[in-house]
Amino acid sequence: MYSTLLSLHSLVRWFVLAFLVYSIYRAFIGYNQNKTFSKTDNAFRHWTATVAHIQLMIGIILYTQSPVVKYFWTDTKSALQNLDLTFYGLIHIFLMLTAIVVLTIGSALAKRKPTDKEKFKTMLVWFSIALIVIFIAIPWTFSPLSSRPSFRTF
Repeated sequence: MYSTLLSLHSLVRWFVLAFLVYSIYRAFIGYNQNKTFSKTDNAFRHWTATVAHIQLMIGIILYTQSPVVKYFWTDTKSALQNLDLTFYGLIHIFLMLTAIVVLTIGSALAKRKPTDKEKFKTMLVWFSIALIVIFIAIPWTFSPLSSRPSFRTF
């Protein structure tokens, strides 16, 4: 089950990134061109947050089952000396939780804004901040914090 969830977590990250980038794009265009905040814009706002929350749930299950994380918390003092262990034991989960909170707040605020321009601006700002944090927290193949494959197989 652990390896399947790990592969699923790796796959769903691409959906999170795709939804987030596209939502930011729509917000940017909508804000700059004074467009109406349509049902499609609202749907992308909603589904971006939903896909991110699904990814968070998978991540939390993985976090509680991960042998790397279990080792980190068993021997924290020596594990803190290893950047890879520290990344998965603390940094990754802290940054991802932060990003999801930012994304959720941005989604909720955008939903409640009275004007279309304010909705687009709120989405643009909050979703962009979340994307930056997520980008830092993903263990890309080029990341100085921890490196993992871009695609894991099932």
